[in-house]
Amino acid sequence: MSNESTIRKAYEVARERYSAFGVDSEAALKTLLGIPLSLHCWQGDDVGGFEKPAATLSGGGIQVTGNYPGKARSVDELRKDLEHAYALIPGHHRLNLHAIYGEFGGKLVDRDQITPEHFRGWIDWVKQHKLKLDFNPTYFSHPKADSGFTLSHPDRAIREFWVEHSKRCREIGAAMGKAQGEACINNIWIPDGSKDIPVDRWSPRELLRQSLDKIFEISFPVSEIRDAVECKLFGLGSEAYVVGSHEFYMGYALSRKKMVCLDMGHFHPTESVADKVSSLLLFFDEILLHVSRGVRWDSDHVVIMNEDVKNLMEEVVRSKALNRVHIATDYFDASMNRIGAWVLGARSTQKALLAALLEPQVKLREAEAAGDYFARLALLEEARLLPLGAAWDYFCLSNGVPSGEEWIADIHQYERETLSKRA
Repeated sequence: MSNESTIRKAYEVARERYSAFGVDSEAALKTLLGIPLSLHCWQGDDVGGFEKPAATLSGGGIQVTGNYPGKARSVDELRKDLEHAYALIPGHHRLNLHAIYGEFGGKLVDRDQITPEHFRGWIDWVKQHKLKLDFNPTYFSHPKADSGFTLSHPDRAIREFWVEHSKRCREIGAAMGKAQGEACINNIWIPDGSKDIPVDRWSPRELLRQSLDKIFEISFPVSEIRDAVECKLFGLGSEAYVVGSHEFYMGYALSRKKMVCLDMGHFHPTESVADKVSSLLLFFDEILLHVSRGVRWDSDHVVIMNEDVKNLMEEVVRSKALNRVHIATDYFDASMNRIGAWVLGARSTQKALLAALLEPQVKLREAEAAGDYFARLALLEEARLLPLGAAWDYFCLSNGVPSGEEWIADIHQYERETLSKRA
């Protein structure tokens, strides 16, 4: 029996099994196909970007570990690697760009001087490949960020530099959204904070609020750009104090009608990001998720389908919020094949979404409503062994990408034929 026949046969059995639990697996697969992930460009070159002269990664607690051979050294190589990654991820997705990934023609273009023209090549490229773009200002790896402060810097001139950078990034994001006919999400994360105990926590936050208000003075159509702000608990070099805390950005976003971004690595290791979703959705129209895997700290490990990711996607689905939650990946690991890391993280995120879509919610809600908490817990436990793998393999097969572990050999072949030839 061929592999395709085996997958189809296994799925038919799985479909019947799910049906017995009151789950329509066909509807779940159709829903999953309509959920785009915004794949982060910075996994492909270790958050290096293409500025001239090349910036050294610094600031904000960002650290990429490893030196695996074959990283992208140019825009063309990064795009080639991305094309290969997207070909192994079922569905139709997006690309999340940082401002340092513009095409600057080998010239020094400081960040307060960037324009949409520096990203015209990306706009054309995603159109060719039927993708959509999201965007991020870059507040690290720059001399004006060396102090650890940017938008909340006490020096007005430095603050204004970063405010101008932010304004230009919003202009770029709006141009992307207009060109692609769908809003670009522009997400602001700054590294500002203190390694040791500050005396004045108020003033930097007041300055950050003022800077953000200046950045958002110009309005763009929501059809072109949607703005998000991203909080953090701590970072390397900002262990004692982060200006843009969760409480700061929750208050700012709610009062200014912006989107909150929750990065899974930006909270205490024992804190549940999943538990925040339903609370925020009661007060926000939309939220942004950055799916990552912190191991004891915000270490941005490659995403796997662990309990944290499963719980997060379950909460999104249970809240009936798939049309209100934007999902992006965010990690950078240079200790392994970078294209493999992209694909592994994206497929793992999709698997977690599929598991949530296939959850027997009707039976679970009936048990909960009846106060039968034993049945609720027992059903949750039985659902763990439902044939998710058979449904996932069929989803991959139906969308023309390798099923099971077949894609691993494809990554190895690309490494032999392409990555190994890079110095």
